[in-house]
Amino acid sequence: MSEQPKVRTTEGVVQGRRRRHAVFRGIPYAQPPVGALRFGAPAPPHRWEGTRQAVEFGPVVPLSLPIDVPPQGTDWLTLNVGTPDPGTAGLPVLVWIPVGGYLSAASSDPMFDPAALAEAGVVVVTINCRVGAEGFAFLDDVPPNRGFLDQIAALEWVQRNIAAFGGDPGQVTVAGVSAGAGSVAALLTMKSARGLFRRAIAHSVPGLHSTPALARQVTAAFADRLGAVAPTADALRDIDPWRLAAELTSFNAGLHAHQESWGRLTETGTALCPVVDGEVLAETPWSALTGARASGTELLVGHTRDEFRYFSVMSGRYGTFTEEDAHAALELLAPQPDGAQAYRAAFPQAGPEELVETVYSDALFRMPSQKLAEANAAAGGTSYLFELCWVAPALGGILGACHSLDVPLAFGTLDSPVAAQLIGEEPTSEAVALSRELQEAWVRFVTTGDADWPAHRPDRHLTRVLDTESKTLPYPEQASRQIWEGHFPAPFDLS
Repeated sequence: MSEQPKVRTTEGVVQGRRRRHAVFRGIPYAQPPVGALRFGAPAPPHRWEGTRQAVEFGPVVPLSLPIDVPPQGTDWLTLNVGTPDPGTAGLPVLVWIPVGGYLSAASSDPMFDPAALAEAGVVVVTINCRVGAEGFAFLDDVPPNRGFLDQIAALEWVQRNIAAFGGDPGQVTVAGVSAGAGSVAALLTMKSARGLFRRAIAHSVPGLHSTPALARQVTAAFADRLGAVAPTADALRDIDPWRLAAELTSFNAGLHAHQESWGRLTETGTALCPVVDGEVLAETPWSALTGARASGTELLVGHTRDEFRYFSVMSGRYGTFTEEDAHAALELLAPQPDGAQAYRAAFPQAGPEELVETVYSDALFRMPSQKLAEANAAAGGTSYLFELCWVAPALGGILGACHSLDVPLAFGTLDSPVAAQLIGEEPTSEAVALSRELQEAWVRFVTTGDADWPAHRPDRHLTRVLDTESKTLPYPEQASRQIWEGHFPAPFDLS
């Protein structure tokens, strides 16, 4: 058996283990955010003497989701590295931000196993960062958007250390899906993130931000629910982090009761999301890029065709939407002032179910993703746009081309538990072939900046349509794109 790999980082020596590639897990990139450091900006990690064993994942951050994960410790700000060979040099680097709904961030999920990408010659870094109240509650006495600050601290660690793992710090691609993609979009425009990465991959970008006024009121209501005297870090610091996460889960479930005051935010299920605070996040990515206040980059961005289907099926609402539901969704989510009428005119044969799914898919993921491609190109970057149309075989195909189906395809983790729910226990030859295609696009992009299909242009909205037989076509959701022409995702505000 070969010797287990060792690497000297700026904080000390770590020893991983060797599979088909070298794996290092649970490396701290910042101090545990507890005690006096709780709700603060990430503090630099401590140094250590001797060799630190890096073979187990770090503790999972407190999750504000109905998932049964027991508390495992407080050293949440850790990352993992999978590398073909720490003894080589100059390999491209992919930094994966596994954030979902700004409520969970579990780099240990088997769906993000780096094996296939590492075997293709990529150094893969997966990170944990604060989410929920720990990462995004808008508290009066600490920095906002602490989850983003954690991500920047992890990227700074990569710049300091990735060469020792065989990676090229000048060839870093930051990537994510859903709220992870929203994080990527934010990092594109944040001054403190400049120079920390070269390229970006964003799958299913959400337009999920709050104004300070709304964030302050929501956080105050949440703090009041907890019996805190004020929405401050000092008032919340002694509350157990996992109790705080559980309380946020319940709070999110009751958002509809606040629709009159909090408007569109109540449709997201995420009370505490990134805040356009003018400091950490100066403005939304779309306005920063189109206004030339941020420079474009090499960007691979896209979405699935049936983004909302996963949520409607899993919530038990699939097949039950009424005309009243469609009216409410269109009035709340379609662009104002005449978006609701525009949807009915563009989809005259659509029943309530299709209208609900279309406007939710558009407002939450499809249009923010498509408009990020446009904005990045307008800012001088190169955008490669895709849409996944391949239907998930599980549950008789009712999931369609649903949210997150693209992730196990890109990682090649078709045997992971989440993939099995979507694709089935035995992946079909179609699934394997499509996975290979998307994975090759990722590897090519992180290595060269080229996804191997035509880039987005204002006069030709060419898109790679991923399916059993993939093709490059004009953007498939043209009707929705035209409805949203001139409308960019705006922060949620008080009604």
